[in-house]
Amino acid sequence: MTINLLQADTLAVQSLAAQQPQEMSQSLWSMFLMGGPLMWVLLALSVLAIYLIGRKWWVINNASKIDPSFMKDIRDYMQDGKVKSALTLCSKYDNPVARMVETGIRRKDRPASDIQGAIENIGNVEVARLEKGLPLLATIAGGAPMIGFLGTVTGMVKAFFNMSKAGNNIDITLLSDGIYTAMLTTVGGLVVGIIAYFGYNWLTSKVGDLVYKMESSTMEFLDIVINEPEEKE
Repeated sequence: MTINLLQADTLAVQSLAAQQPQEMSQSLWSMFLMGGPLMWVLLALSVLAIYLIGRKWWVINNASKIDPSFMKDIRDYMQDGKVKSALTLCSKYDNPVARMVETGIRRKDRPASDIQGAIENIGNVEVARLEKGLPLLATIAGGAPMIGFLGTVTGMVKAFFNMSKAGNNIDITLLSDGIYTAMLTTVGGLVVGIIAYFGYNWLTSKVGDLVYKMESSTMEFLDIVINEPEEKE
């Protein structure tokens, strides 16, 4: 008898544990629907923000990958006059630093100011490519809370409209729809805005680190060119 009771309790606990995730998902979905049409806008913005954060992280991370000995090898090749070897080394890397150095090598016979200008032009193009999409992420960070606030206002308007129609027979249930819309859109807008805001600042800092590396490599390369010997190959 005791064993049967224990088995029954175990089955009851397992059944309750299985029902909890389902009930939670249903509750979240019902809350989402009660937020009104603006919740779909916020959902779309959240998907776009997460995509932009992941995509830009992948681009910036790949652009930052370069052999620590890259500039040392370039210096050795240039000091030995092995220009073709230096160009071949640059072609092995698909990142801004390698493309900037390659541009400088191809213009090595020009004045240092011309070389620096050409490298800076390539650097500006590379930075623009790295920053592409970040303004949109910043827009989401600022716009999502405003959309949430719009939902708050429309929800309160709906609640007061229901109150005015009810006259003296005011029931709290008449206000529930409007209040749900007001609160849920506020929460949704803040969540999306926070994700986009922190993602934007994080990516901006990573771009800044990469730009510093690009500038450092440019200065190092100009120093190499100024002291370059005659070409041997």
